[in-house]
Order: sequence, then structure tokens, then C-alpha cells
Amino acid sequence: MAAKPVRRIADIDRLPAELRGGVVAIGNFDGVHRGHQAVLDRAIDTAHELGEPVLALTFEPHPRAFFRPGEPLFRLTPPPLKARIMAKLGLDAVVELPFDAGLAATSAPEFVRRILCDGLGARLVVTGRDFRFGKAREGGSAFLVEQGERHGFDVALVDALCDEGGETVSSTRIRALLAAGDVTEAAGLLGYRFTVEAEVSHGRKLGRTLGFPTANMALPETTAMRHGIYAVRLRRPDGALHDAVASFGRRPTVEANGRVLLETFLFDFAGDLYGETCTVSFFGFLRPELRFDGLDPLVAQMRRDTGEARALLSEVRPLSEIDRRLGF
Repeated sequence: MAAKPVRRIADIDRLPAELRGGVVAIGNFDGVHRGHQAVLDRAIDTAHELGEPVLALTFEPHPRAFFRPGEPLFRLTPPPLKARIMAKLGLDAVVELPFDAGLAATSAPEFVRRILCDGLGARLVVTGRDFRFGKAREGGSAFLVEQGERHGFDVALVDALCDEGGETVSSTRIRALLAAGDVTEAAGLLGYRFTVEAEVSHGRKLGRTLGFPTANMALPETTAMRHGIYAVRLRRPDGALHDAVASFGRRPTVEANGRVLLETFLFDFAGDLYGETCTVSFFGFLRPELRFDGLDPLVAQMRRDTGEARALLSEVRPLSEIDRRLGF
């Protein structure tokens, strides 16, 4: 996924002067889904009208991971991928504020003064109407508006976005859909196809001997997608895009209790991908992971999977403008 260079800033005290005094969108933005895009689009449009820079203020790690470290969190978009998606939307920079004990103990008034005013020099803050911040989540939208009036910045509050069925678009809903293997419905809420990114690593090379050489990628252990076979597209670092079929799971036919891997078979491709950091985008769930009685029935099923994936991918079209820009 080619994208314009985007600045990722962790140290707010080193914010470049040309990025101060602009429009700041605040949120975790995990997934950069359609609800997030409504907030970001509002910030971008206003920044263009004002002739000012536009930034996203996010938190790393995700606050939930800080407060509940024993509960694994399935991150939909790790920071590098999130930043590149935001660049495609038109943001100038992403401020990844370290979420640590010090920030967790920061009061809401101090957050406004130290981060929004002294750190960013915000002219306009855009966020969801349900945004909470400060120690014990003491700050809300009404308080933020009052603080803006006191410190000289404007505040724009964006209502939660609902889908066509009237349900709120949320990262939680998307995680649940991916856990069920429903990548099509998840894409409808994201506005683009769910995408992962990892380095291609060496494996047992069994697929090569079966006529299906795969690009193996170890995803984070918290990736709670349904195990199964998917129609996908893989993009290489040079931008080359390949239709493919992928298996996500433990390979029960050939390995007992194997580690979870994403294994992608690229159509009509012969080459070496080892060491490349690639993205894989999911277009359709074909079937659950199964255990076969031997390699012959496995290979026969893989041939059927390949044909089904080819047919599905031949019919896909961009879901939205952001999907078109991402070019997955």
C-alpha cells in the first residue's frame, strides 16, 4: 500500500513548529473505521478551510492494554498501518502519545493545558461526542467545550456513526465479526478490506512440495480472526498487488498443535518474498479450517479453494473512496 510519507510523533515536546496551531482529531482510532473517518474527515475539511495543518492525537499502547494488561487486545490496525491509512485520508501527522502511569494520572484540566495547549497549540479539537479523558475519565465533551472557551480553542463534537441497520459502528463490533470470519461485514463497517501486515518468514516449505508454495507470516498472538481459508490480496513493499488464497490457522492435517500462521498462496507468481514486509487484505471467507485424512484430499480441496478465490476476487470493486485510495 503506497502512501505519502506521514509523520509519526511520540515526543510532543518535539512537535515541529509548522504542525503547531492546527486542527487536532483525538481518539484511539483502532481500525480507522467509518465512525473514525467521520471524525477525521471533519478535522481534515476544517483544516483545509482554515489553511492549517491537521493531526490525529492517539495513544500508544491502547489505554485498554494499559489498564487491563491481562486481557489480550486484538488491535485492528497496529501503529504503522494506522498511520499510513490516516495519511491516505489526508492527515499531516499522527501524534502517538505514550500512555503510561503518568498520563493515566493526569487530570483533565492538566491534559488540556499540557497536551492540547502547550504541546499542540490546538486551534480546533475534533472528537466523538462520547470522548472521555483525564484521570478516572473525569473529562467529557461538555468539559472540553468549556476548556476550549477558557483557553482559546474551538471544539467540534461528532456524533457516533450508525450503519444502515441503525447500529453504532465500533471497533468492538468489527473484532466480533472477524472472530466469526465475517470479513465482508467487517469491511462494510471499516469502509475498506481488513488488512494485516507482517514479514514473510521461512517455513517447512511443505506447500512447495504440494504445488502450493506459500508466503508465511506470523501475526500477533492477539489476532483473534476465525481460523479458515480466505480469498485475499497480498501487496509487496514495491506496491505489486497479487490475488491469492490464504489459510489462517494451525494446519491440523500436517502439524499437531502447530503455531498459528497466515499462509498465502499467490496466483501465477514465482519469486522469493522472504524478508519482505507485506500486507494481506481479506475479501471473503471460503471455509473453516479442516483436518483431512492425508495429503491427497488436502491438495484436492486446495485446488477447489483456489478456484473459488479466483472467482470471488474477479468480481470485487472498491467499497468507498478510501478503499480506492488504499488500493488493497
